Amino acid sequence: MGINTIIDHTLLKPEASEDQIKKLCQEAIDYEFFSVCVNPTWIETAREVLKGSPVKIATVIGFPLGANSLETKVFESKDALDKGAHEIDMVINIGALKSKNYDQVKNEIQAVKKAIGDHILKVIIETCLLTEEEKKKASQLVVEAGGDFVKTSTGFSTAGAQVEDVRLIRSVVGDKAKIKASGGIRDYEKARAMVEAGADRLGVSAGLAILEGENHA
Repeated sequence: MGINTIIDHTLLKPEASEDQIKKLCQEAIDYEFFSVCVNPTWIETAREVLKGSPVKIATVIGFPLGANSLETKVFESKDALDKGAHEIDMVINIGALKSKNYDQVKNEIQAVKKAIGDHILKVIIETCLLTEEEKKKASQLVVEAGGDFVKTSTGFSTAGAQVEDVRLIRSVVGDKAKIKASGGIRDYEKARAMVEAGADRLGVSAGLAILEGENHA
């Protein structure tokens, strides 16, 4: 099984144009990536291009800061599904976690998961802003709240995915949740290292470069 089958082909830049989103979707079809990951405003555009293909649509919620209200995140998530998204990548309330308001963090994840039902929920914990203990606690809360994936990063903060963080998250969640590594994975060597550390999915904008590296490995 090629690495393409676990890639969320991603374009979340605020300046991304319609043509760039359409190109992203066509590449996802051509290279058989698992999904595209786009901002909510582009879900319907992606749905049009991807119609009839097996490529899924993932979108981001409370992105990139995680500081929206619970009610906003729930509405955003339902709206995204109505427009054609299959998977939700939601940023936790990072400030609440750091304030040790663990019930608030857990309730938010539970509320979004309840709103989207059987659809996949990836919970972005933004590892670069957390201490080791906070990473462990956040991962534990994702499992307790019924999240499907712990996702490392938005790619919009001070750093992206780190191999040691993927390993740490895996040590906490075991087989109770999957892991998505995202942010700063730009070549095959780093992508492979993430998978070996325990990542089940990769969020990357450099999917084509990674596949090229895999072909020459």
